[in-house]
Amino acid sequence: MNKISAFFLPCLLITLWIAYPMPVYACESQPTIREANARDIRSFAHSKGMKILTFVGYSGAGYEDSSALLEHAGQALDSYDPTKTIVNTGATADGIGAVYELAKQKGFLTIGIVSSLAREEKAKLSPCVDFVFYIPDSTWGGLLPDSKKLSPTSAAIVSNSSAVVGIGGGEIAKDELLGATRSGKTVKFFPADMNHQAAIEKAQKKGLAIPTDFRGEAHSVFAKE
Repeated sequence: MNKISAFFLPCLLITLWIAYPMPVYACESQPTIREANARDIRSFAHSKGMKILTFVGYSGAGYEDSSALLEHAGQALDSYDPTKTIVNTGATADGIGAVYELAKQKGFLTIGIVSSLAREEKAKLSPCVDFVFYIPDSTWGGLLPDSKKLSPTSAAIVSNSSAVVGIGGGEIAKDELLGATRSGKTVKFFPADMNHQAAIEKAQKKGLAIPTDFRGEAHSVFAKE
């Protein structure tokens, strides 16, 4: 290699790295999928000798500041030992599902506890979730209609979680955080806006007034102003 090539090759590699950065982490394994109930999930965690840390927040509504989402999630994850903790959220990659990739980077086993509606509607699963537990449920979660009782999915999440972290979140996240609080679980909440443009477009499609508050229902209960 001549002197000119020796000088320019490193510069070329640096330029290519900046223009086309390699992904920090790539999840490639297919998840193990099961239909389950709360007792099955409890048995799974017990067999691993681990406790479940759950993240709740926005899914399809997305986040206005995705970097803040990961910062909050990273702060929460750093308080737990990957050899003793299973990270759970809603099985898909949307919104709060970004936590899965971060959790895998940090060495955590990951699971998704989600309503069977996700399977019926062929919701795309996160490539970074190791196990998916579909809970037979006619709702997506939260409180059952005209009831103060949690749906099967949310009840399974709350009963099996040792701690729940909320990063923003709508009605379902609010109900699950409240359920965890009442059950004496460790609860931590980070305020976060849903994606503004997505919320505006959703309202327009439904013929509703354009929203001006993007903080989600969980904010009014758990945020400390």
